[in-house]
Amino acid sequence: MLSHPPTIFVVTTVLAALLVGPVAVSQPIEPLVSARPVAPGAPPDVAEAPPQATKAPNGLAWKILSKGNGAAHPGLHDKVILNFTGWTPEGDLIASSIPDGEPWPFLIDDLIKGLSEGVRLMAKGEKRRLWIPAALAISGQPRRRGPARPSVFDVELVEFVKMPDPILVPEDVGAAPVDTQRTPSGLAYRFLVRGKGKEHPKATSTVEVHYSGWTPDGVLFDSSVSRGKSTSFPLNSVIKGWTEGVQLMVVGDKARFWIPSALAYGDTPTRTGAPSGPLVFDIELLSIR
Repeated sequence: MLSHPPTIFVVTTVLAALLVGPVAVSQPIEPLVSARPVAPGAPPDVAEAPPQATKAPNGLAWKILSKGNGAAHPGLHDKVILNFTGWTPEGDLIASSIPDGEPWPFLIDDLIKGLSEGVRLMAKGEKRRLWIPAALAISGQPRRRGPARPSVFDVELVEFVKMPDPILVPEDVGAAPVDTQRTPSGLAYRFLVRGKGKEHPKATSTVEVHYSGWTPDGVLFDSSVSRGKSTSFPLNSVIKGWTEGVQLMVVGDKARFWIPSALAYGDTPTRTGAPSGPLVFDIELLSIR
């Protein structure tokens, strides 16, 4: 005769296994939490530049925290990639790239003046601490709202990219001077640089050019120069003023053209985004095909 205790033990063991299985599977899996970086605290010398800091006549002061690589520095209009944190002299945070986990891009032109001046002294990979007086923090990025105040920035120049200089508006953009040459169609022009080419393009030629175009009130509306890349096109596929004017040029020439509305896009352009009225172009002829 079989005794009951072993049966009870087996049943109990099986039930326990069945109960434990589902409970273990149903336990939630905790996601891995990635803590967002925090901006560093203010340095001990945030209140004022120490005696060993280098000082400029305009009040900007700095010290190098770690040296960079090479001797090249960003120019006045270049794009810079920065890791930075800024504080007030009381140690309050102004702004920081650190919580984002990646550096911030800026154009040097857009930085507050003191930061712009300081970054232009740096080499790639360099880290500096800058003490910036209120007079050099009136406008630009990054800054707090309200009146300009002194600030302190720890800056790392991660990278910089050379950018073309701004395109200056011609002094005679408003109207062609009296000594410019004119064609029967009303096109006015003068040569800024004479090239050494011998051949003139035909209306059916494909030309490679650099150009900038303005409205007579000095608004730059298009420029291959600012994009840093020349452009090519069949000469009979552009506005009449270009087709006529570029045929007057040889390779290496740079000319300014005052194009009347009838030879441009007209007073009410049908092409979306095209400027209306008379236009002014500086054109450099690079090649003819």
